[in-house]
Amino acid sequence: MKLFPRKISRRALIGSAAAASTIVPALAQTRGRPRALALIGDRYHNPDYIRVSLDKVFQDLNIAIDYTIEYAALSAAQLKPYQLLLILRDGMVWPGGYLGPDAYNYEASLEDPFPAPKPVTWITEAQGLAVKNFVSNGGGFYALHNSSHISLSSKDYREVMGGAYFGHPPLRPFQVHATANVHPITAGLKPFVVNDEQHYVDYDKDPRTVILESENLDGLTYEGRGTKSPAGWAYDFGKGRVVFTAVGHTNHAMWNEQHLNLQKRAVRWLLKDL
Repeated sequence: MKLFPRKISRRALIGSAAAASTIVPALAQTRGRPRALALIGDRYHNPDYIRVSLDKVFQDLNIAIDYTIEYAALSAAQLKPYQLLLILRDGMVWPGGYLGPDAYNYEASLEDPFPAPKPVTWITEAQGLAVKNFVSNGGGFYALHNSSHISLSSKDYREVMGGAYFGHPPLRPFQVHATANVHPITAGLKPFVVNDEQHYVDYDKDPRTVILESENLDGLTYEGRGTKSPAGWAYDFGKGRVVFTAVGHTNHAMWNEQHLNLQKRAVRWLLKDL
């Protein structure tokens, strides 16, 4: 099944994959209320923790959200019934298999079924263009955490998302704070500290639209890039809007009180309700 809505009938659960694909437009009919589609989960990010994290955001906002792990299904047709797209997954798939999300060399030496796992990128030119057109035509796009990695393999996706992943150190504490750029999403935001992956990203757009910055207060750097990185941005794109926030590797980080409120305000701003 491609989608995992919060409430789904037994009939839908036992339907065929082909039948399940027809559920999408029906789910998105919410009698004038906005509905979101979330593409989630990859080798390093279990879709269950993401669903649990985002449910807290969307239940509090009383906005319906459907979840999918089917990256290949992303298309203009799939997006058409929705007003908001969220992505929290990277740009890689592993068709040759792998031992686990964090396999070590000694584990490989014990069984070694996949001696040299290699990733391939999944996003196509048509999919990148579909996301770009979705936002240009008025949709909201919330890119979370490692979704900046997809930008490395799609020009159109990067154009609308706004930047690209560079890398991150292991989990460690760092502070997230609003920049000097005033924005409704960060109004009233207090600096907060999370133990998370501090993602270092390259930003392609106007620096005045960077609304968040991460900073390692212990002075730890990464790959010559210092202690700081852009950690969030927000801007209009065509008739739609884009938000990126970099925090998101654990429920603990996603549910930090300041970060949770930030996510809610981001969703409202994307839907032009803030």
